[in-house]
Amino acid sequence: MKKKILVVALALVLSLTACGKKEANNTKESNKVVIGVSPAPHKEIAEKAKEILRKDGIELEIKEFDDYVIPNTALTEKEIDMNFFQHAPYLENFNKERGTDIVSLGAVHVEPLGVYSKKYKSLSELKSQDEVIIPNDATNGARALKLLEENGVIKLKENAGLEATEKDIADNPKNLKFVAVEAATIPRAYEDSAIAVINSNYALEANLSPKKDSIAIEKAEGNPFANILAVRAEDKDNETYKKVLQAFQSDEVRKFIEEKFNGEIIPAK
Repeated sequence: MKKKILVVALALVLSLTACGKKEANNTKESNKVVIGVSPAPHKEIAEKAKEILRKDGIELEIKEFDDYVIPNTALTEKEIDMNFFQHAPYLENFNKERGTDIVSLGAVHVEPLGVYSKKYKSLSELKSQDEVIIPNDATNGARALKLLEENGVIKLKENAGLEATEKDIADNPKNLKFVAVEAATIPRAYEDSAIAVINSNYALEANLSPKKDSIAIEKAEGNPFANILAVRAEDKDNETYKKVLQAFQSDEVRKFIEEKFNGEIIPAK
């Protein structure tokens, strides 16, 4: 009899434990979302969205990352629920190279890519065999080359797309030397080169103004490189995550971006 009572009691404990775990997971899914972000401007924008989400009973926990790889690996490994640091072409290339299955929930803002120089005030001043630093990831490297092409510095092959590399340069009149390095390190190295192409988030971190300090900058209109909220494909229909996206795309956040960054960071349309 005692043995039977013990078995029943153990079954009851296991049942209650399972219920408790299920409730905890549901609570986490409903009320808390962990987002991985780059420092600037992503963290500042996320902080503003956090205020809005708090009113809806959703807690947004913000984790800061300093590079362009770990936020996606952390998402894949379920260390975070979503991230906010990249644009869609970068994500597409990342999925292709790493075999990951991450998708975009929606666009938030555009960070125009800029060209910076301590030596020159204009790209027309470039000299033969000057050194040019560009990001070493496929999409931002191609983006940098496209920007230089638009400003008459080089000419790319006709079929060069969003993954163009130095090998796709068809005409380099001044025999410029291209050096591809990790995007996050460029602000610390750009003074040693003739020019450097820097992502606006890293420029802002280094106290460089995309509007005032760049000698050439991407156009915002029709820019395909809007920064996005990204999640695992299995979570793309999560209702809580959709509410997070709504907060990031809200009029309040749009106004915050416009006023805080004064046209250097532009809300996505």
